[in-house]
Amino acid sequence: MEKVRIDDVENELSPLGVHSVRKPVSDTLGTTDFAMNYFELESGESFSGGLHAHHDQEEVFYIEAGVATFDVGLDREPVEVGAGELIRFPPGEFQEGYNDGDERVIGWALGAPGATHDWDALQSRLYCPACEAETTQETRLVDDEFQFTCTECGAELP
Repeated sequence: MEKVRIDDVENELSPLGVHSVRKPVSDTLGTTDFAMNYFELESGESFSGGLHAHHDQEEVFYIEAGVATFDVGLDREPVEVGAGELIRFPPGEFQEGYNDGDERVIGWALGAPGATHDWDALQSRLYCPACEAETTQETRLVDDEFQFTCTECGAELP
């Protein structure tokens, strides 16, 4: 059994710098089969930093306070999720969640299986200069920096 107060969980930010509060609760609790992260998003901040899909993990977001907007699918259909509501993404569904309003969003990201991501099973949608279009990018984390490779042309992005 492990127990922790959210105030005692260390703040660990994304290498993309897209939020100011992210607390990896699952790291502190030592989970191996379940991921849990606590977020506080100010206006303009996001959970992840871009449209992406986890092919190895199902994700559920619970919004405790405020209203988060999630862009869903390649067409980026916006879905608002308010306090007390949840949204689920099956493995492989592209999504991005962010705070598009003025009020702080407090939310939880829950994922399974696994307490951490398999970076080889993550894809992002980014603009590829070689293709001159937004394309799907293979995503990897190297030395705490994200690197991307276009699945259309093979171009590597920093």
